[in-house]
Amino acid sequence: LKDMMEKLCSVLSDAHLPGTSWTVYVSLLQKIFASGDTDKDEGLDFEEFSKYLKEHEKKLRLTFKSLDKNQDGSIDAREIQQSFKDLGLNLTDRDAEKILHSIDADGTMTVDWNEWREHFLFNPADDLQEIIRYWKHSTVLDIGDSLTIPDEFTEEEKTTGIWWKQLFAGGMAGAVSRTGTAPLDRMKVFMQVHSSKSNKISLVDGFKQMIKEGGVASLWRGNGVNVIKIAPETAIKFMAYEQYKKLLAKDGGKIQSHERFMAGSLAGATAQTAIYPMEVMKTRLTLRKTGQYSGMFDCAKKILKKEGVKAFYKGYVPNILGIIPYAGIDLAVYETLKNAWLSRYAKDTANPGILVLLGCGTISSTCGQLASYPLALVRTRMQAQASMEGSEQVSMSKLVKKIMQKEGFFGLYRGILPNFMKVIPAVSISYVVYEYMRSGLGISK
Repeated sequence: LKDMMEKLCSVLSDAHLPGTSWTVYVSLLQKIFASGDTDKDEGLDFEEFSKYLKEHEKKLRLTFKSLDKNQDGSIDAREIQQSFKDLGLNLTDRDAEKILHSIDADGTMTVDWNEWREHFLFNPADDLQEIIRYWKHSTVLDIGDSLTIPDEFTEEEKTTGIWWKQLFAGGMAGAVSRTGTAPLDRMKVFMQVHSSKSNKISLVDGFKQMIKEGGVASLWRGNGVNVIKIAPETAIKFMAYEQYKKLLAKDGGKIQSHERFMAGSLAGATAQTAIYPMEVMKTRLTLRKTGQYSGMFDCAKKILKKEGVKAFYKGYVPNILGIIPYAGIDLAVYETLKNAWLSRYAKDTANPGILVLLGCGTISSTCGQLASYPLALVRTRMQAQASMEGSEQVSMSKLVKKIMQKEGFFGLYRGILPNFMKVIPAVSISYVVYEYMRSGLGISK
């Protein structure tokens, strides 16, 4: 191991890293071992090392391409300054030249691909800003469930104020998307609460019942609250996420994947806690009969008068528990699909194109829903218990046992068909509206 480290240090010394001490080389080598040791046997064989080099070189190529603004095959001081400016940092001419000089091997004051590759090949890369920029999905795609982990915003987006425009565009996209798929969402809630083995409700029969009872307009019951709660929930989640990231990141450094998941889950729980009474009202208004409530405020007043404040937090526990499997699986699947695409297809750019982004977002969100759906069903039934005639008020655990005994495991997935049916139209609508909003607000690509 010592011989191998000395040889690698010799390579690193030749890779133009001036003034680098032995301890820094050891640190770099430890990173290389950690990145390359895929089988975790505390050793790095030739195959693992080769794979590490190939994957790392691909990341370096993407970074080089993003820095080479004029695409002339080399990077100069001006392009380095511009790249830092894009990230919200102003770099002096002297500092840009100093950075360039540390990489420039032939003294031309420009860096070509070979110089860039030799300099950084043995320095494991973190997530690239370009990849982050292209691969956002949760502010763009809205499927009606607000359990996704918030997006990262670059320093450039934060300092220029573009972040609030993107959140606003995402909120408007969500509002249009939810309105467009509201009939399917109401059908999902209707089947979650009323469908059973003894009372099977098909999609056609369900829509017929709803239209017969309240007309075509009744298909949009509960949509008003569902749209109104987007703004406060998004704002609270974003602000809470930024604070949790600061608390969890070590020594103010870059946040790791597991820390991001924890921060996102905590932010989601904070936002859900704040707006949860609106979730309860949404369910009650969705299931209401004609004339039962005149509107959102009438609904809130009647719930408060008949059932008290506690009624506004019925189903809260399964709702909060549902954040963990949904957000965790959504994030894990999306990251896996992203890395698979980057590994196989990324050559000159990290931009995967619209169809790949929509496909990855749709698959990851659907997987997240599949995992958290039983908790969502239990939450909805608990929210609706008081409005159902002769319904027994039971706890989460008792309700799960009751469903399992009467309907079996698949009873926990009542209404999942209309839920899946709305995913593709919801994603498509939200993406199209988001792009139009971005254009209207003057947000460049």
